Amino acid sequence: MTSAREASERGSLTLMLAVMFVALLALAGIVIDGGAKLTAAENATAIAQEAARAGAGMVSQSTAYAKGSFVVDQNQAIQAAEQYLSQPSLTGAGYHGSVTREGTQSIQVTVKFVEPTRVLSIIGIDQVNGTGTATANLVAGVTGPGR
Repeated sequence: MTSAREASERGSLTLMLAVMFVALLALAGIVIDGGAKLTAAENATAIAQEAARAGAGMVSQSTAYAKGSFVVDQNQAIQAAEQYLSQPSLTGAGYHGSVTREGTQSIQVTVKFVEPTRVLSIIGIDQVNGTGTATANLVAGVTGPGR
């Protein structure tokens, strides 16, 4: 026969294990999905940097031929950065970017991403969002022959 004390404690271990399991699952979700978000944010920043570099390389050929100075054309820089961002491999992976003017001598590239969660979707968090940015100064270091 079981005593009254043993009967009152029956099933308490099961409840404690259930609570511990949910807590461990949430912790695992934070680690796994948090790591995926950090990786995606690093990728977004790298993509923004590459798009900004693509724009920064757009030297105005007419100015270079006429004056001998290498000046980056801001409109061409924006178009080149936007073209880089429109690659199907980037848009298909969930990265979407935009390019804005920063004064007359630089452009800023912003890349946003939406990453689906693997574990946190169990508790209703289906995706994580993030942003990466980069700025390119459109100033060339070469001004012409003999300078």
